[in-house]
Amino acid sequence: MKILPIFLLCLLFLNTGCAGKKVEEIQIQHEEIIDMPIRVGAERMELYLHLLAEKKVAVCGNQTSRVGTIHLVDTLLASGVNIVKIFCPEHGFRGDAEAGAAISSFIDPKTGIPIISLYGNNIKPTVKQMSGIDILIFDIQDVGCRFYTYISTLHYIMESAAENNVQLCILDRPNPNGYFIDGPVLDMKYQSFVGMHPVPVVHGMTIAEYAQMINGEKWLKNGVRCKLLIIPVENWEHSMRYPLPYPPSPNLQTDEAIYLYPSLCFFEGTAVSLGRGTALPFQIYGHPAFKEGDFTFTPQSIKGIAENPPLKGKKCRGYNLTEWAHNQLNSENKIHLSFLLNAYKQMPEKETFFTSPDFFDKLAGNSILREQILNGATEDVIRNSWIYNIRTFKIKRANYLLYPDFE
Repeated sequence: MKILPIFLLCLLFLNTGCAGKKVEEIQIQHEEIIDMPIRVGAERMELYLHLLAEKKVAVCGNQTSRVGTIHLVDTLLASGVNIVKIFCPEHGFRGDAEAGAAISSFIDPKTGIPIISLYGNNIKPTVKQMSGIDILIFDIQDVGCRFYTYISTLHYIMESAAENNVQLCILDRPNPNGYFIDGPVLDMKYQSFVGMHPVPVVHGMTIAEYAQMINGEKWLKNGVRCKLLIIPVENWEHSMRYPLPYPPSPNLQTDEAIYLYPSLCFFEGTAVSLGRGTALPFQIYGHPAFKEGDFTFTPQSIKGIAENPPLKGKKCRGYNLTEWAHNQLNSENKIHLSFLLNAYKQMPEKETFFTSPDFFDKLAGNSILREQILNGATEDVIRNSWIYNIRTFKIKRANYLLYPDFE
């Protein structure tokens, strides 16, 4: 097995001008890695622990930041690393806050380390918050979708690190939706925290690959470039499926929900429930007005997960996609628009479907998808409208890959 030396070539990325060369080296030297155990970046401590010696270290992480079963922060502290502060994204440091919930900064009761929230009014670390840091570690499990906000936090972490001359060390993790690319590419007129960059809904990149693209495409303010140190995943490639060992957020509790997330998240801008307030969020959808569907559910308040879910207390008729997702979605490489189009067709009063058209457009990355649905476009017509921009994105993406790509 000779994959370790390949990745050692990729450790220091102070710029992305050599990105194409790194991909070429990986492709030339790539060997069969199927059936070898996957080791995420955090577990490869032999590659980065010595770099933290006598440094003032900050960590940006959450409940997925683990070395085996032990939290990264606890692991580093036990190894003598001087952690001076912790940053956390949406859902908080322990991952127990529902989507959109305000997260306050506080002192971690277990370690006594200050925890700074990067969600709400403070999405970018300030100069003061970045002071006294020699190196910042980013270790968060992403799910590979543009509107999943961990990559927005990554953007602002990189920007602040660049502006304050702090090196950023990314402990990379596999992308569970990293085996395909699909969806409309964001029109920058619709840029928001649920869509920062001109990429498709499903971009097919790991956090570290995405960071290289942010740098290489000069997406940071004033074109600044972040000093990146990347610890890559060992024995993983894009064609592989990767069951997540820990839920990345409160409403993505299963592999099926993660597979369905790119298709069902569009419902967040509509009157349709996608199961928040039930035991099956992002695995079901429905509405009280639906006449078809073989599944019923009633959203209820669930503390810390969905305290005031859409359609709370109202019985909805719809569909349970869990078994279908388990059997089929992990072998298909596309967003499924049939759910969205079926829901719109079933809504008796069409004008009530898009309850938040502005937010729907932010999720889609344009107003075109909503207009296509209103005008009765078929799934094939909608998908054909994405082809050119996806093809252009794929060409750019190839420059920043660290792992063998899917076919």
